[in-house]
Amino acid sequence: MSRERFEELVSDALDGVPVELTRLMDNVVVLVEDEPPEHEPSDLLGLYDGVALTERDSNYTFREPDRIFIFRNPTLAMCGDEAEVVAEVRITVVHEIAHHFGIDDEALHALGYA
Repeated sequence: MSRERFEELVSDALDGVPVELTRLMDNVVVLVEDEPPEHEPSDLLGLYDGVALTERDSNYTFREPDRIFIFRNPTLAMCGDEAEVVAEVRITVVHEIAHHFGIDDEALHALGYA
């Protein structure tokens, strides 16, 4: 799958997030990278790098945006066809957005997003 098509799927997944939630997202960008950073597991599908909304206080000012990374190659490696990629990208995008809202992996697992 081309990078352009994968980026479209990430964009579609973001479009599927309810507007009520996206309106609450603050100072965060979503990026597609081919591979996770060297110090992370090679099969990592997504990563939230930032300060969750639940942890921000009055000192949270003039900061670079939080970053949500979606990793293309590990996602493609684990999926057998485009339908699986679509589903996995959706799950990964929701999972990382949940971290932005301060939801941990245990809660995400219980909800089926881990």
